[in-house]
Amino acid sequence: MRRSILAALMGATLSLSAASLPAFAKAPDFAAAVADKGRPADAIALDESRKPAEILAFLGLKSGDKAADIMTGSGYWAEIMANAVGKKGKVTAFEPSQFYASPEEMKVWDALGKRRPDISFVRYPFEAFSAKPDSFDFTIINLSYHDLYWESEKYKIPRTDPAAFVKTLYAATKPGGIVGIIDHAGLRGDTRKTVDTVHRIDPAQVKADFTAAGFVLEAESPILANPADDHSKLVFDPAIRGKTDRFVYRFRKPK
Repeated sequence: MRRSILAALMGATLSLSAASLPAFAKAPDFAAAVADKGRPADAIALDESRKPAEILAFLGLKSGDKAADIMTGSGYWAEIMANAVGKKGKVTAFEPSQFYASPEEMKVWDALGKRRPDISFVRYPFEAFSAKPDSFDFTIINLSYHDLYWESEKYKIPRTDPAAFVKTLYAATKPGGIVGIIDHAGLRGDTRKTVDTVHRIDPAQVKADFTAAGFVLEAESPILANPADDHSKLVFDPAIRGKTDRFVYRFRKPK
């Protein structure tokens, strides 16, 4: 009798627990998103070093997410994310207007826009990123966050305030939303000097910037780590390009 009562109580408890669990969005088929036949050959060539399916699974992109790719470049991540979030989701690709200057860059963007009309493309002044509050469930910044500490007369990049950028990104992120940062690991020291010299950044600087804005560092992954990388080398050095030691952080905005 006691066993029967205990079993009944356990069954009722399990049923109650299952009924009270929140409904989570379905995880996308990241392998299928990467394998999409519409992606250009030069993007596919980067897959081996960037491991997009594993990265997006770790960062937690979900079907139906409203996602952003900031400093999208060729649109590599934006295109894969658009495949992953599905018709109920939406991807916005942001690119600084200073980078949309040469005929070659315009050609790449025009081709991407024609190929992927489902992606929203937004150009903005490098030093003045903006987005509406509570816009995004998910944001990725790939190998570009360090550039917020960079200045370039050639590319018309003025001195930028990283704290202002992260504050704006925090406001644009929905409560519970995720920001994924991938960047080249650099040595400790003067951040602006390091970025200007080798285009790397001390991981501790990224942690400090995002936690100061209110984000919580939820997890980090060694999937793109390379212990053999010399952190004093310029990331464009042919000996290390595409094989740098990269850190991957998943930040979340508290609910």
